[in-house]
Amino acid sequence: MTTVAVQEEIVLPMSKAPLAVATYPPPRSSKSASNLKKLMTQIDLLSNNCRVSSWLESMRASSPTHLRSVSILPTAPADEADGDWTRRHPSALAKFDEIAAAARGKKMAIFLDYDGTLSPIVQDPDSAFMSDAMRAAVKGVAKYFPTAIVTGRCIDKVFSFVQLEELFYAGSHGMDIKGPTKYPRNSKAQGKSVLFQPASEFLPMIDEVNKLLVEKTKLIPGCMVENNRFCVSVHYRCVEEKRWSGVAEQVRSVLASYRKLRLTQGRKVLEIRPTIEWNKGKALEFLLANLGFAGREDILPIYVGDDRTDEDAFKVLCDRGRGFGILVSKFPKETNANYSLKEPNEVKDFLHRLAEWKRKSVKESARV
Repeated sequence: MTTVAVQEEIVLPMSKAPLAVATYPPPRSSKSASNLKKLMTQIDLLSNNCRVSSWLESMRASSPTHLRSVSILPTAPADEADGDWTRRHPSALAKFDEIAAAARGKKMAIFLDYDGTLSPIVQDPDSAFMSDAMRAAVKGVAKYFPTAIVTGRCIDKVFSFVQLEELFYAGSHGMDIKGPTKYPRNSKAQGKSVLFQPASEFLPMIDEVNKLLVEKTKLIPGCMVENNRFCVSVHYRCVEEKRWSGVAEQVRSVLASYRKLRLTQGRKVLEIRPTIEWNKGKALEFLLANLGFAGREDILPIYVGDDRTDEDAFKVLCDRGRGFGILVSKFPKETNANYSLKEPNEVKDFLHRLAEWKRKSVKESARV
């Protein structure tokens, strides 16, 4: 398995353009102050242009329409590269028996991203509804295993989509965690009801940034700002590509005044969140500890997700050497996941098989 270093923040490369260097002390002339001011303005503009350009390149690279052009193995033919990637990250459905064998005798916990995993990516984020069939699949798994939704969405929004009270919910990339309000009948899940918000002090700042971004982007057709409580998401999925630089510029102009916030990126979305060391991987570790699974060798967590923010969770499982990450993607891309699924429909099928496998295992155990 290829190990991928998770990089959340967008790293801005140094500009290759030559920069003028101001001498110190400045030349003694009547125009020195004016010249220095102009110089600093030019440097600032160059830095800002570099930053927006870098963001724009990152926005293009994360777009599904551009992913196919990014080769996993640049020197290898596309078919050969795809085949190599599939061998390293085989289908979780095709390798289900292998996963089931590893799970035998282990305590399992299931962690699921929402957008792109349980629901297809849609143009309007407010219309990312879960199908009844997917809801039944998640409910079936939660009957046998502690199950959590780990998402960038705020908890209230994702719960309105999922509508299952027996799940854990980790919203805002794990910065807002709540436990189940009820457990399904016959469930052996022993998790306590939790309420954990490591970034609560940032709430006023997030609200302020949300209002500023709504105002600054209102004239960009298709741009949508979503307040996910502990982070702000700026969706540009419906924005013409030629206007993406305008989106990046508006986000940059707001973020420049908030040093305690940082920029991360998902699939056609820019996200502003607190600078605290917390992500989906940390949320995964917190939930495992809450379930009493921390440090145990007889556990097998499974995390399913499609986004670069899910890589933090994949890396946690990879580093632990226990558990499986499953990437949902139609195209090969660098990942710390062990297995892959192509789309939400395959996720649904995998969850159904997992619940059915456990049901049969319980039935067989009862006969012994």
